[in-house]
Amino acid sequence: MTRPFARLRRFRFNLPQRVAAVMLALFLAQGFWLMSRQTLTDRDYQYARCGREMWEKPSPLAGYFTSCGNIHDGVLAYRAAGLPLTLNLLAERGLDHFRKPEDRVIQTAQTEGTQLSTWELRHQMPYVLTLLRLPFLFVGVVLGGALWWVTRRLYGNWGGYTALALYCFSPSIIKASITPGPEILATLGVYGGIYTCIGVAHAMQGPRKKWRPRIVLLTCIFGVAAAAHIAALPVVALLGMLLMLWIAEGRRSQALPIVMMAAVGALLLVFACYGFSPDAFSYLFRSASGFMWFSFDPILRFFTTFSNAGITIAAAASVILYLVLRRSRYFGNTAPLFCTMVCFILVTTGVHATPWLWAVPFLLTFIGGVFADAYEGPRPKLALAAGGAVVLLQAVFCLLSLPGLL
Repeated sequence: MTRPFARLRRFRFNLPQRVAAVMLALFLAQGFWLMSRQTLTDRDYQYARCGREMWEKPSPLAGYFTSCGNIHDGVLAYRAAGLPLTLNLLAERGLDHFRKPEDRVIQTAQTEGTQLSTWELRHQMPYVLTLLRLPFLFVGVVLGGALWWVTRRLYGNWGGYTALALYCFSPSIIKASITPGPEILATLGVYGGIYTCIGVAHAMQGPRKKWRPRIVLLTCIFGVAAAAHIAALPVVALLGMLLMLWIAEGRRSQALPIVMMAAVGALLLVFACYGFSPDAFSYLFRSASGFMWFSFDPILRFFTTFSNAGITIAAAASVILYLVLRRSRYFGNTAPLFCTMVCFILVTTGVHATPWLWAVPFLLTFIGGVFADAYEGPRPKLALAAGGAVVLLQAVFCLLSLPGLL
């Protein structure tokens, strides 16, 4: 049996995976519910129009990458928003060959010989709002799966359940997952990039043949972070390298070259996202999109938001247990806590972004780890009851925040 099929054979969809799938299905249901309550906005028009221009045709404006100008606030978000609409339009064009002339979706373009945009066809193309948001909701599910994989691997089933349940009922994550923009993409890039750095550092203790696939994966994830928001690249590279230096004993001298190589590869992927246009790519560095500073306002707003009450209580309890219990102060809990503290106080001074959202998966990872230690403590039933109560509280507040549900 070949190695790929052997790996598939080792995959098991047992009770833990089923529980995680049910949680992610609840996350999807909330996302689709919010979609059903939304209408198309000017922001949607911008992302769809300029995203489609990147896939289908050059900018009609001389000297600019798209009709939105030279994109510097996350080119990947425009690509993601425009791709389903472009594919849908191509499918409709193909189906038009089997339709009567009066029933064709693109008949206006055929009779007048003009190339219509999505918004000139928005009354003829169904499900535009949903298609526009599906890539971002998909990324939200992938991020939830990554959180589950990391926390279950580090802390066991119950730690993974706790972190994933809080994630699936996090209003800020749900909102970012159904909003066209770079937020959820950058969050996936930062979270995945840092834990991939940790995985590379562990692999560095073994044979070199195990380094290569992890380094390729690291480059791709760095590319997602950089293409989502250029300010995310230095954040994930710096934090990832610090954690690699912490782990890679005896190999620390190779941590910097690996991170630098992945960062250069990520920039090449961003260059590809700009269609290999040197002018549009260079504008990314001539703008203020990468400027960042520090502020405590994001962390205060997050923990004083009513819909985050359960996460706030869980975070406070986790910090107390982390400080009191020595068994909780190890790398698996300290690393996400450190990343949470850094990302929560970052703000962008050039292009609008939400770096505090990058901190949320790390915060939930930290909560899952500390709660998992409590579940294995002297009073496991009490700890499980407390963890379940916190998750239930967060679920109630999250559902109450959904418009029109109750």
